[in-house]
Amino acid sequence: MKRAAMAGFAAGAAMMVGAALGAVSNTDPKPVPDTDTEVSNPMVGGQAMLPDRDIMENMSASPMHTTFVNNLKDTGVAAALKANAQFTVFAPTNAAFAAAGNQPKSTLARRMSYLIVPGKYDSQALLRVISESGGEAKLRTAEGGTLIARMNGPTNIVVMDERGNTADIAIYDVHDKNGIVQVVDHTLEPSGPARQVAAN
Repeated sequence: MKRAAMAGFAAGAAMMVGAALGAVSNTDPKPVPDTDTEVSNPMVGGQAMLPDRDIMENMSASPMHTTFVNNLKDTGVAAALKANAQFTVFAPTNAAFAAAGNQPKSTLARRMSYLIVPGKYDSQALLRVISESGGEAKLRTAEGGTLIARMNGPTNIVVMDERGNTADIAIYDVHDKNGIVQVVDHTLEPSGPARQVAAN
């Protein structure tokens, strides 16, 4: 019974992320197509991040992201991140999850989906949409909520959740074959009741 409930929970989480691909409205900022064929990725936790691997493969290689990877797998969101689509993932480190303390398992899929934005936003794309939006870019998440990206000083991008919590991007632009990972130093969470993603 428990296994069947977990399978249904995981399938729902994967559908939430998949549905988000069609849910971005015309008013949402658009990422810039990646035209750079020579990508040089940063190391994460001392491990090489290879641009020909998908998001889950690279994050699974990072010793800084074991909690994040386990959460993605436990909720079924990991399967969606292996899909043939482009995503930007704001990936909290193990230290960020530890600092946030215990969180209810019942909202885990929602919180993981909130860290995923359809489209490929490297640092240059984020800087562009921040500038074009007057200093604050609203990014629609796979969960159906909003993350706000803005500058924190002349060179650092900070991401704010719906509760007003902020996270700095600690490691920029981990290029993957199906998107970008931005490593963040704090967890980010949606607010209010659960939302249903609806295609526009």
